[in-house]
Amino acid sequence: MEGKIAADIRTNVERLNRILHTEENFDILSRRMEIGGRDACLYFIDGLNKDEILEKIMEFFYGVAPENMPGNAEGFSKALLPYGEVDLLRKEQQIVTLLLSGVPMLFVDGYDQALAVDFRTYPARSVEEPDKDKVLRGSKDGFVETIVFNTALIRRRIRHPDLIMEITSLGASSHTDLVLSYMKGRVEEGFLDKVRKKLSSIRVDALTMNTESLAEAIYRKNWLNPFPKFKYTERPDTAAASILEGSIVILIDNSPSAMILPTTLFEITEEADDYYFPPLTGTYLRLSRMVINLIALFLTPLWLLFMGNPAWIPEGLSFIRITEPVHVPLLLQLLILEFAIDGLRLASLNTPSMLSTPLSVVAGIVLGDYTVSSGWFHSQTMLYMAFVAIANYSQASYELSYALKFLRLLMLVLTGVFGVWGFLLGIAVTVFALVSNRTLSGQSYLYPLIPFRGRELLRRFFRITLPEADRDGGTSE
Repeated sequence: MEGKIAADIRTNVERLNRILHTEENFDILSRRMEIGGRDACLYFIDGLNKDEILEKIMEFFYGVAPENMPGNAEGFSKALLPYGEVDLLRKEQQIVTLLLSGVPMLFVDGYDQALAVDFRTYPARSVEEPDKDKVLRGSKDGFVETIVFNTALIRRRIRHPDLIMEITSLGASSHTDLVLSYMKGRVEEGFLDKVRKKLSSIRVDALTMNTESLAEAIYRKNWLNPFPKFKYTERPDTAAASILEGSIVILIDNSPSAMILPTTLFEITEEADDYYFPPLTGTYLRLSRMVINLIALFLTPLWLLFMGNPAWIPEGLSFIRITEPVHVPLLLQLLILEFAIDGLRLASLNTPSMLSTPLSVVAGIVLGDYTVSSGWFHSQTMLYMAFVAIANYSQASYELSYALKFLRLLMLVLTGVFGVWGFLLGIAVTVFALVSNRTLSGQSYLYPLIPFRGRELLRRFFRITLPEADRDGGTSE
C-alpha cells in the first residue's frame, strides 16, 4: 500500500535508499546484517547516535538463534530488543521524518513494521547561566538548544503528574520539534485549545529563526504596535514558575529561549531577582526598574521640550540650560546619538572578546571627549543619552527596551517639530499603543490595570502574598 512499508526487506531498502539519497549523503548510513537467520538493515545518522549503545545492541542481535525469532515485529520488540525507547511504525513518511531526526530504524525481513530504537543524542553545549537573564541569587542554569534537555530542566522543578509536555512539529522541510508545556487543571482550557488550533493551522517551510519565526506565524496582525506580544526567557526557573501560575510555555528545538503566553506588560517587567530576594528588596528592585524605564522613555523628549521653551524651566533646574553656542540642532544631536548607541551595540556583538575592552575605551574617548570639544554635541546631550543607554539594560526584555526606544524616537521627532503639542501627541500615541495591544488570549495588555483589579495590581508592584481565592480570581479574567 502506498505510504506504508512492505514485509519484503529488499523493497523497503530500495525505497528508502531512493528517498534518502544514500548514495549522495555520506552521513546517512545503513548496516546490513542477519538476525536469527533473517536479513535485516539498520539505518542511522552518523553523529546523532550513542555508539556504545549501538555496539551493544548489534552484539546482542548476532547472538539470536533462528528458532527464537518471533513471527512479527511486536514480538521481536518484546523479546529480542533490549532497549527502553522502542516504537513500531508503518507509515513511510513518519519513518523518514524520525530517521532524519536521528532515530535509528531497524527493518527485518518478513516484518511489515519498522522498529524505531531511540538512542539518539544531539550535540549540545553545557547547561550554564544565560548571558542576558542573569540573577544575583538563585539557580545558575539555563536552557540550551536541545529540547529534551530543556524539558528535563522543567521536570526537575515540577515533579507533578499534572505537568504535561505535548510534542508536535512544524515546518514542511525542517519538521522542527515543538513542545507545549502546561499544568493540567491550572491552564485555561479554552486558551489551550486556541493555541493548539493556531499551531495546527500554521503552514511554513521551516522555523528558520526559531521563536521569532513561530511568533510571527502565530500573531500575524498588529505588528506595527512595538510592545512585545510574548515573554521570552532562557531561565528554567522562570518558565517553571509561569507554568505553575497557569501559563503555557512553548519550547522549540534548536532554541535556548522559551515563549511564555499569554503575557501582559506587568509580567514582562518581572524578573527572577524580584523573587530571589526578601519582599522588601524584591519590591525595591521591581519599582526601581519600572521608574528607570519611565524616565528613559520621557527624559530626552522632556528635556528637548524645555530647551525649546526656556521660560518653562523652574529656577531649581536652571542648570539644565545650554549656555554654549548650538552648532547642531538639539533634535539632530539626540537622534544621531540614538543611532550611534545602536551602532556601538552592534559593533560590540561582532568584536572579538580580546579586543572588546580596548575598543570600548577608544570609542568612549572619541565620543565622550572629542565630539563635545569639537562642537558637534553638548555635554548635557551626552549625559542624558548615556543614562538612556544604561537604562535600556535595567530589564531583560530586548523587545520591551526597543519598544520604548521606538516610542522615544517618535516623541523626540514630534516634540522637535511641533513643540508641546507634539510632546502630548507622543504621549497619546504611547498610551494608545498600550491600551490597544492585546495578549494572544484576547486579554488586556495592561491587566490588572485595565480592567482594574486593585489587589492583583498591588501584587504587580509590591512583593505581597494574596489569598489563593483572590489570586485565582484575578488570573481567570
